[in-house]
Amino acid sequence: MTGADGRRDAAADPLDLSGIERVAAVVLSREVGDFIAGGSGRERSLAANRAAFDAVFVRPRVLADVSGCAPDSTLLGRPARMPLAVGPVAYHRLAHPDGELATARAAKAAGVPFTLAMLSSVPVEEVTAVGGAVWFQLYWLRDTGRTLELARRAEDAGCEALVLTVDVPWMGRRLRDVRNGFALPDGVRAAHLGDAPSAAHRGGAGASAVAAHTAELFSPSLTWTDVERLRTATRLPLVLKGVLDPEDARRAVEYGADALVVSNHGGRQLDGAVPGLLALPAVREAVGAAYEVLVDGGVRGGTDVLKALALGASGVLVGRPPVWGLATGGEDGVRRVLELFAAELTDALGLAGCATPAEARRLTTVTVRP
Repeated sequence: MTGADGRRDAAADPLDLSGIERVAAVVLSREVGDFIAGGSGRERSLAANRAAFDAVFVRPRVLADVSGCAPDSTLLGRPARMPLAVGPVAYHRLAHPDGELATARAAKAAGVPFTLAMLSSVPVEEVTAVGGAVWFQLYWLRDTGRTLELARRAEDAGCEALVLTVDVPWMGRRLRDVRNGFALPDGVRAAHLGDAPSAAHRGGAGASAVAAHTAELFSPSLTWTDVERLRTATRLPLVLKGVLDPEDARRAVEYGADALVVSNHGGRQLDGAVPGLLALPAVREAVGAAYEVLVDGGVRGGTDVLKALALGASGVLVGRPPVWGLATGGEDGVRRVLELFAAELTDALGLAGCATPAEARRLTTVTVRP
């Protein structure tokens, strides 16, 4: 867009994701903005996620024909227009009234999977009706039967994978939410957990109502036996999200997981947990070259996707950027975010001498520490 003086309005038409993030910070209330952007504790892991990407530099290859360069890939055996899926983020209706429906429509248009959070503000059946590839994220509830029922419900609704988050025995201490006394507004609810207002709506000074709600529901006793139980209960591909240790990665393969997401939960769980990008090479070595390994945490552009591929990832999950896009423009805002990822990744691939994402996995990197 251009203003009256003919100059481009960067705020109205951001050219990169940092611009969209800045606009979202203006559009969202402080409490909701903090809920989306914040991390746990002193937010050391949150900051380290971004710093890890900034410290990695790629050695481009030259004299390669990249005239047909394209970011097309596969994720969980299905075609995707780039090696990226929208990651699970709770309560999209905090950012826009259309919530997860708008995000799902944008992901479908971009040709990438959308991971619907268990704590979605729109039920899974409405989201899968949009079309496109939908993965369903699960937390393990204290009520095991209810967990398995949600897995069956997602499968019946047409979801293409289950993503079990394994790093949340309880929610990390997210101090921004505590300071804000954050609670869900009346019009936003966890659509898969009943119609009545919950503890997540009962705010108070010096406490996070969302944390109180999840403490009531989430099981702190999730073990590999439960992973095995879920594996036998579903025909869908099973992805374990929140793995950072190579030994856990090897066990995930043994227990039948089809893929992993190397993740410290966006810096929102253990403050001091290693960034996913730094844990990625050892996890890749532990599971072998053929196994599907995704990474998340701090991915803010196409060059970051290139770096993740070079360090061993099959692809990435992005959580906050689509929600920032949702806040700034609904479905069109999410589309803009995903268009930027695709354009930046195509540019990064070609300039690195790679015609495809598969070729990027042969690149080497240098890590520069301050």
